[in-house]
Amino acid sequence: MEMFEKFAEIPLGTWLALTLIVAFGVALILITPKVKWNARMLASAALCIAMSFVLSYIRLFRMPQGGSITPASMLPVMMFCFAYGFGPGLICSLAYGVLQMFQDMYIVGWMQATLDYILAFGVLAIVALFRGMKSPLNFSIGVLVAGLLRVACHVISGVVYFAEYAPEGMDPLVYSLGYNLTSVGVDALICAVLGFVPLVRRLAARMSSQSA
Repeated sequence: MEMFEKFAEIPLGTWLALTLIVAFGVALILITPKVKWNARMLASAALCIAMSFVLSYIRLFRMPQGGSITPASMLPVMMFCFAYGFGPGLICSLAYGVLQMFQDMYIVGWMQATLDYILAFGVLAIVALFRGMKSPLNFSIGVLVAGLLRVACHVISGVVYFAEYAPEGMDPLVYSLGYNLTSVGVDALICAVLGFVPLVRRLAARMSSQSA
């Protein structure tokens, strides 16, 4: 009985984190059954997630109802996605999303959490789909598209779950769009601008060639 009482003392957040870790392990097996996660890939994933997580703490500007502008915190994770493909990239993006959930958690329901953390960061893996694009700007374009998709997830969440924050008489869609474009949108724009820098493009291309 004492053992079960100790289990009851474990915080809900810890159980949630353990559940998500197990879920990611299962997803890793199901989504990437043909991908061998070698030491280089695991090290790259850990490094990119760590870099993004550290950069996310450097907030150039913080919005009152959540969201902030950072120095391209999404970029390292998107570089991993571009280098190793959609499957591994999705796992890396989702792992980063879970870390963001525990870094600055604001949850009003499971669907809102899915939109603002799971889907919003999971879509960063979309950048991997631009690897086969016949253009030297394929990474840059992928970064821009992935960033806009993340904005879209937050806008939908804002309209459905945070409409009460809109000023009286203002359409919730207009408010959510403006709010997220001036926070997450600017964050995504910084990533996109850096994605067009030749040095960053060459680094992303080099990572991709080493993963082949």
